[in-house]
Amino acid sequence: VQLVESGGGLVQPGGSLRLSCAASGFTFSRYAMSWYRQAPGKERELVASITGTGSSTDYADSVKGRFTIFRDNAKNTVYLQMNSLKPEDTAIYYCAKFRYGSWGRNGAIDYWGQGTQVTVSS
Repeated sequence: VQLVESGGGLVQPGGSLRLSCAASGFTFSRYAMSWYRQAPGKERELVASITGTGSSTDYADSVKGRFTIFRDNAKNTVYLQMNSLKPEDTAIYYCAKFRYGSWGRNGAIDYWGQGTQVTVSS
């Protein structure tokens, strides 16, 4: 299994970024996926998750209405569209794969990507 994130960078407050996670080594459409983030000195937190078909999504309260998770199963890729970014969104963002049959806030992660840095600053 490989999860490779891209799309991070430096953006001004109020700006947008789209993160991508290219997956390989498993049947992508059968597994729920997620984005986590970890800011300096803080615990890693679940930002958003999506079921294998993409029919259901879940978000942390801190990003609801600003971030959107979606996937393209034909491309084995999951995305995180981030709008109205705030300085407190600054973190390393990780793509993660759920174990088969699990997803959401109580789901179990079995693989992680290497992370991509997002910095929101003027």
